[in-house]
Amino acid sequence: MKNKHVKQIVMLALLAAVALPACQSLTPAQTAASTESAASQTGAAAASTAAAAATAPAAVTPVEYSDNDLYSDWKSANPNYIELSAEGASIKGTGAEVKDRTVTITAGGTYVLSGVWEQGQIVVNASKEDKVRIVLNGVQIHSKTSSAIQVMQADKTVITVQEGTANAVSDGTQYAAVDDSGEPNAAIFSKDDLTFNGSGTLTVQGNYNNGITSKDDLKITGGTIKVTAVDDGVQGKDLVAVKEGTLTIEAAGDGIKATNDTDASKGFVSIETGTFSIQAGKDGIQAETAVQVNGGTFTISSGGGSANAPAKAKEEMGGMRSAPAAAASTSAGTTAAAEETESGKAIKAGSLISIAGGTIRIDSADDAVHSNNSVTIAGGELSITSGDDGIHADASTVISGGKTVITKSYEGIEGSAVTISGGETQVTASDDGINVAGGADGSATNRPGQNSFSSTGSGNLLTIAGGTVRVDSAGDGLDANGSIQMSGGTVYVSGPSANGNGALDYDGSFDYTGGLLAAAGSSGMAQAPSDQSTAYSTLMTYSQAQPAGTVVELKDKDGKVVASFTSEKSFQAIVLGSPDLRKDGTYAIYTGGAKTVEFTIANPTTWLNESGVTTARTGGPGRMGGGGSRVRPEAGTP
Repeated sequence: MKNKHVKQIVMLALLAAVALPACQSLTPAQTAASTESAASQTGAAAASTAAAAATAPAAVTPVEYSDNDLYSDWKSANPNYIELSAEGASIKGTGAEVKDRTVTITAGGTYVLSGVWEQGQIVVNASKEDKVRIVLNGVQIHSKTSSAIQVMQADKTVITVQEGTANAVSDGTQYAAVDDSGEPNAAIFSKDDLTFNGSGTLTVQGNYNNGITSKDDLKITGGTIKVTAVDDGVQGKDLVAVKEGTLTIEAAGDGIKATNDTDASKGFVSIETGTFSIQAGKDGIQAETAVQVNGGTFTISSGGGSANAPAKAKEEMGGMRSAPAAAASTSAGTTAAAEETESGKAIKAGSLISIAGGTIRIDSADDAVHSNNSVTIAGGELSITSGDDGIHADASTVISGGKTVITKSYEGIEGSAVTISGGETQVTASDDGINVAGGADGSATNRPGQNSFSSTGSGNLLTIAGGTVRVDSAGDGLDANGSIQMSGGTVYVSGPSANGNGALDYDGSFDYTGGLLAAAGSSGMAQAPSDQSTAYSTLMTYSQAQPAGTVVELKDKDGKVVASFTSEKSFQAIVLGSPDLRKDGTYAIYTGGAKTVEFTIANPTTWLNESGVTTARTGGPGRMGGGGSRVRPEAGTP
């Protein structure tokens, strides 16, 4: 029976293991949080942890590489030599034969290829137990009627790109013979396991369909490989794994793709390190099950980039919300009923996207990072420019580390449950900044594909337990079609300026127990943390909108700044929360350096206008009912 490492090593370990949210000290004063709120903060942290665990993503274990995958020193392996030329093929050794313009390798061993083979083909047709190594030692192979290199049968074929050599293979635009399954379909095509290693250069031109295809495992452990293809660039069925190397891919279809959609233990893309430049007409990296990125440097353009994205419904309506889109609700790991037929996502997976390291630069027409189940980001640096969502998961989005900067998006970060416990996250969005479970915001209309959100055991919840979050949004800043829990970290929200949205928007409750919170936006839909919160906050509403760049400071009676914020957008309401705020303490709001109002804290949330403490109400202008507390606007406020 064929020995398959991937079955045992590359699989989803469905373990809901989430670390307790770490405490984050914002200032020396903030580390001295009151003991009266400590117990309730601990309870809130435990609740957040339980909620996060209920939606914790799966994990992908590392790929194992055999000695054959890594070993490229062929000179001591008693190699066979195949010299290619216009006159024909000269074979020195055994295990290969030539007929017309086809060299067929029929036995295991090492075969060193050199020369130019026009209108020719290399075929591997060995036994199922044989391991074949093909060394590209300064060779050009150009087939006009089929794959340039075709592996019909072997246990594994290793293509070693010899150091210091330049090599090229290409196929024709039409194949003379293709079976009922459409195979072969690539310039380099293999029915069995295929590995590339070495340190030379290889250029692959896929004129018929794909550049490189393996119907089993495809591994790359070295070499500089450039692939151009009229459809997919690099495709494996069970697995595409890259340990190291340099890949440049220009593909009209997907850049890198794993296609097995019938076995949950297969269909993976796993990248350990390397340098990647991917320009894809469709998805940049796509896996039927999971994508794991542990390191590497990536530049990915998908679907023509963000400039090629279609206009969104909200933008076309001048910022007004449209009616709810009829998106199908799915369970975790399933594809949305209205999944698009053409997709221009940068990184896409059916079950899990896990990013633990690397430097990733994305310019995508569709979602930049999209999973039909879960996304987890534990490290690395992501720079995202998206024509649609920055990060989308049908189930859970978990950010525990790294630096994520979304400079352009429709909605920044989405998921049925979103948990942020560490790292640095910056979001710029033309609609909502962080969105939990969609809602009637028109975000699924007139887009490349509708989004679906699965129901989770913890409900629809935005949890912030650590890290730094900065949001600049034209729609809602933090939008939970459910509830919000904040127990730590630092959150800054700028926007919206229009009254149809709010800096904070939630339907259930906002349980604020710790961390630094500053959210400035319009006043028409303004919300503050819920009354059951154990950390204290204020919501200040102005009679007139304040210009962008205005500094708002919250000071104690001694003039010490407890919290301050400078909004990137004009605003008429601002929420400020800090662990330094105390019940019965006297504080003042300063706007642009001038004292605006002085007040004493009596409740978890203090609602203010320029005249002093005011009252709150449930529901808000332009909205029927709704959870949470909303400010009663000043007379004459739009």
